[in-house]
This record gives sequence, structure tokens and C-alpha cells, in this order.
Amino acid sequence: MSKLRRLGQTDLYVSALGLGTWQYSTNEGKNGTMWESVEAETIYDIIKFSLQNGINWLDTAEIYGNGTSENFIGNTLQRLKKEAALLREPLIASKWFPLARAASSIPKTIDTRLKYLQVPTIDLYQIHQPTSRSSLDKQIEAMVKLAEANKIKQIGVSNFTAKQMIKADLLLKERGMTLASNQVKYNLLHKKPEKNGVLEAAKELGITIIAYSPLQQGLLTGRFHEQPEALAKISRLRKIQSHLNQKTIKRTQPLYAELKKLSLEYGVSVAQISLNWLIHSQGSMVLAIPGASKLKQAQENIGTLEFTLSNAQLKKLSAISDCL
Repeated sequence: MSKLRRLGQTDLYVSALGLGTWQYSTNEGKNGTMWESVEAETIYDIIKFSLQNGINWLDTAEIYGNGTSENFIGNTLQRLKKEAALLREPLIASKWFPLARAASSIPKTIDTRLKYLQVPTIDLYQIHQPTSRSSLDKQIEAMVKLAEANKIKQIGVSNFTAKQMIKADLLLKERGMTLASNQVKYNLLHKKPEKNGVLEAAKELGITIIAYSPLQQGLLTGRFHEQPEALAKISRLRKIQSHLNQKTIKRTQPLYAELKKLSLEYGVSVAQISLNWLIHSQGSMVLAIPGASKLKQAQENIGTLEFTLSNAQLKKLSAISDCL
């Protein structure tokens, strides 16, 4: 297993890559329609391979298929335990969805999360976004009470601005805890965290950044540069969210060319180079949660942990992406 990294200032240690499981929503709920359904047996194979080959945590959320993703994780882990196929117990990260809900729903819904995941405790419980009917203070208070009841271990946030993240950390410190993480969109084609103060504040406070959409929903794999016709198979929502179109492919050609060059040099894929940049360009403070709908993709994810780009290569990729 590759060297583990400390999650924020907590006592949890995680692999540089976790397995993102949004794709296991199986078209359930509004949030699950971005992805094609993945067969249960394929999900089992992906999770099994990932956990046996260097990844030690899974990231999910209640909104991923209205609990469908959590259910798949829970069922898969129970099956792996029965088969004695788990080398160690994985860490689980999930999220409470605050939109149009009050903080009172945090304690009301946690038992459902635990039931679906089939675990006594969630290792990292995150506030999925900053918009809620309750103040951040009340949300944090409710989360801390879950920690005191041993239903969760650590607390994180997602999609928070630097100011919101700093406030969440302060509120937690007032209650004897610290903010473990902020999960934000971050990749070579979406570097807002570098410009909006999120990375800077996280570094100063010792908060881990968890990067979602680390491959810009496929654009940083090189697939669409090499096979533009593949765009026709992508859902409309996914195209809109990540600007998956011919114009973007043309604009990002210089970055793809450098990624391809490095992939040939290292004997790895374009996706692996993209992920390697993400988990090393900011030292050890950034983790990434690529998904996988095929076993081959899970194998690629693991391969990312087996090499490290040089500082010069990391900087060159950063410079090229800054010019796009």
C-alpha cells in the first residue's frame, strides 16, 4: 500500500485516492441520472479490487441515488467480510444534504445512513453544500452531537468557500473538534480552489482538500480528444456540468498533448498522469476521489499510486493549464 496521509488534524489516515461512488446511483433520483447504471457484480469487483490494492476509503452521499450508492457499499462490504476478502476495514465518508432542510434532519437521518452502509459509525460525515434552512452554527452543533454519540468520527464540508470553511473550522474548535476536510471540484481544468482562497486557507488551517470530478468527468482521460464521437454517448447534464463539447476539446489540446507525452514516458494512461498531478502538485494536502464504472478504471486508479511525477513535470502541467 502507498503511504497514507493524515486527514486534516484528525487521527484518521487515508490513501491519496479514495473511491468515488456517485456512479453507483443506478439512475435513481435526480442526482443519479448523470451516469449509466452499473451492475451490482461490477460494483462488487471494483470495490473489492480497490480495497485489496491500496485504497482504504470510499466516498458516498445520501443524495447519490437517494441512498442507492450507500446500499451498494454496505451490501458489498458485508459480502467481502463473509468471504474473508477484506484485508482491513475501510473508512467510510458520506454526506448529509442540506438544501431545503434544517439541521434537525441531521440526527433524524443518520440512522438511515448507518443502516444502508451497515456500519456502526461513519468515519467522515460531511455537510454536502453550504445552503441550508439552518445556520451553519446549528448544523455544526448537530454534527458534533453525532460525534459525541459515536455515530460519526470526524466532520467535513463540501463546496464551501474559504470564508465558510474558516467559519466551520472555528465553530468546531469552539466545541473541541477541527474541520477535517473540504470536498471541492478541483482538477487540471478546474483550478478555482487555487484562486479563490480555499487552498490557501486549508493549508494554513491544516484542512485536507478532497477533489471531486478529478478527471473533469472524463475529459482528462484523453478519451474525447482521441475519440470525439464518444461525446454522443454522454448524458446532456454531464456535458453541461463539465463543458464536454468540441470547443472544449479543441481549447484543451495543448494540455492533452503534454499529458499524452508524459503518459508515454511513464508507460501509464493519460488519466493516471492527470490524477498524479492532482495528488502531488500541492504536496500531500489534496486527496482525490475518482470513480469507476468498469474494473479497468479501478485498476487505472490504483496504478496512479505507483509513481510520482517530478516537480518540473508537475509545474509544467500547471503552467499549461493556467494558459487555457
